[in-house]
Amino acid sequence: MLRPGLNNARVREANKAIFLSHLWREKQLSKSQLAQLTGLSIPAVSNILEELLDEGRISHSAEKMSSRGLNSGSYQVPGHGPWTLCMTVSPTSIECQLADARLLAVGEHQRVAVDAPSPAALLKAIADCWRRYNQRYPTQHINLALGVHGQVDPVTGVSQTMPQARWKAPVEMKYLLEEALGVQVRLDNDCVMLALAEKWQNRAAQQDFCVINVDYGIGSSFVINDQIYRGSLYGSGQIGHTIVNPDGTACDCGRYGCLETVASLSALKKQARVWLKTQPGAELSPEQLTTQALIRAWEEGDVRVQAWVENAANAIGLSLYNFLNILNINQIWLYGRSCAFGDSWLSTIIRQTGFNPFDRDDGPRAKATHIGFGTLNRAQQILGIGYLYVESQLNER
Repeated sequence: MLRPGLNNARVREANKAIFLSHLWREKQLSKSQLAQLTGLSIPAVSNILEELLDEGRISHSAEKMSSRGLNSGSYQVPGHGPWTLCMTVSPTSIECQLADARLLAVGEHQRVAVDAPSPAALLKAIADCWRRYNQRYPTQHINLALGVHGQVDPVTGVSQTMPQARWKAPVEMKYLLEEALGVQVRLDNDCVMLALAEKWQNRAAQQDFCVINVDYGIGSSFVINDQIYRGSLYGSGQIGHTIVNPDGTACDCGRYGCLETVASLSALKKQARVWLKTQPGAELSPEQLTTQALIRAWEEGDVRVQAWVENAANAIGLSLYNFLNILNINQIWLYGRSCAFGDSWLSTIIRQTGFNPFDRDDGPRAKATHIGFGTLNRAQQILGIGYLYVESQLNER
């Protein structure tokens, strides 16, 4: 019996969206594979596929997915349509990955260092990057998808706050770029980009999971019941601004002792610079201290850097312990340059979360928390923001 508010047409549309979701994830599936994934009968699958073909939302290929038994070829999202230039953007760098109509990578991903003293300078750098790709592929319509550092309103396309930027005012990135380039633009936070990348490209991703980016700052994004959770003000995921020491260092957000002031790369470099200034004969000057130099010192066994990194990992683990007790999300993927601190850093984080009394692993149906390094390469991570277009298409009917 159908639930109130549902009818056959709505059920059919819901099933179409499920089919399209599977095809976007897997890129190519046979009829029998779709039947296995959805639990529907072959006749029911055939009817839904015929409707999607008639609507032009999928295409059919004679290519067989299996050599066993009868085979009706395979189905996929059509290869024609707009391409997407996926970018992750901060005031100091732009990384790009071009994708075709099926969101498959075209060429290698690129990173460009930028020095943007103003919103206009950053917008120009983004537009110049798009124009280079447009000149290389003049016959393709190329839309733009941006993963933007900081707090973003994905509905209006406004970058509300951007850490590291020399400006504080909001920037209407979507409107200004669409006016300048004449293409469609979508944007969201760069941690949402990582969450979308995991959701659509990692077959091991569960319906509930979290990604945490530990880099210049510390951000996160939650997927709950297979949906990105943004919050009503689009500020969800600010784990870097959970307070771990009320009497600690001042944070850019205006409070004291936030996780970012202890455990981010910027905090670790600040600690190292303060110490270096007390060591006039040190081999490395405070001005020369880059992220790469900090990681290299840790790898070479510098006891001070190792102690700072251990303290940072403990703070991250403590914040995660609180987070796990509140939301009970059992799958967490770590990204960012801090992951270069390796297994010992990860082990410290996991050890701090291991005291959770509600996280049991003592039975065949137990779902103990998994905390690990994200496995997607950088090109796949950047492609994640392109799935804003996919989710929009799936939700518009």
